[in-house]
Amino acid sequence: MVPDRTPEPGSRYSLLRRAAYPLLLAAALATAVAGLRLHWDPGATSFSFLLGTMLYLGILERFIPYDIDWHPTRREWAQYGVYFLLTILGGALSAGLVAAAATALAPAQPRLPMWAEIPLALLLGSLAGYVMHRLSHHNRWLWRVHGIHHVPDKVNVGNNGVNHVFDVAIDQFVVQFALALAGFSEASVFAIGIFVLAQGYIAHANVDVRLGWLNHIVVGPEQHRLHHSTDPADAGHFGAELSIWDHVFGSYTWRPGRKPLRVGLIDPSTFPQTRSVFASVLHPLRRRARYQHRDDDARTVPASARDRAADG
Repeated sequence: MVPDRTPEPGSRYSLLRRAAYPLLLAAALATAVAGLRLHWDPGATSFSFLLGTMLYLGILERFIPYDIDWHPTRREWAQYGVYFLLTILGGALSAGLVAAAATALAPAQPRLPMWAEIPLALLLGSLAGYVMHRLSHHNRWLWRVHGIHHVPDKVNVGNNGVNHVFDVAIDQFVVQFALALAGFSEASVFAIGIFVLAQGYIAHANVDVRLGWLNHIVVGPEQHRLHHSTDPADAGHFGAELSIWDHVFGSYTWRPGRKPLRVGLIDPSTFPQTRSVFASVLHPLRRRARYQHRDDDARTVPASARDRAADG
């Protein structure tokens, strides 16, 4: 059971708990504004902000953890690093596929003032992401690639990058193509991309941060832990940045104090373990494969293969 880590009023870290999220938002805003005004390279700026965000949240996980049992081991950090590279590759694939469309469809000059275009782009992008994420949990084939992300039995900033390369590519392609098709400028897409990075990583962070009423607008770690819950009654929250779409479409389940009892897969044998990177990459190609998970086994082998070996 997840322990109650409600900070005591006199805790020396209470100020850090209150300031952690505003500081991240301030950094995201400063990065977006500086990038636009100083004409920084969007790709390099986004990647640098991503690394800075991971470092910031990784430090916070040590000072104000939600659950100390969710800290990654050194071996898990190494595994997360491999998946992180696959996630970057998936993002690059989607960016390449949509680049031509974005160049052709995005206007040379914004059709709306930036103060109006950015919120509208965020609403559309988050809606496209919500639809794809929800489909990924209900479509059989999409779940075979997205379920890789739900294998870990802990939620932290490191395993936010545990994804199948095709899951990232498909999701990012849909979101970016929707924005390009709507004709949003590259500047607005860059600006909301910085916010999306911040939200995606804070939502997965193993930090004892509470957003209060903001949980009904943006996605915080309190909600996203429930999304990873093994209890179907908890596991709503398909929004990645904004929680308003969960309210609109009836998938918002969080209430103050509600916590997951356990996170991960309801049936772990349906996916290979996270440490089995090669098996995870090949998993979507295997039909109805089941896996035996043993803590003392360095590999995850399909149960059917083990059974055949035992019979032979």
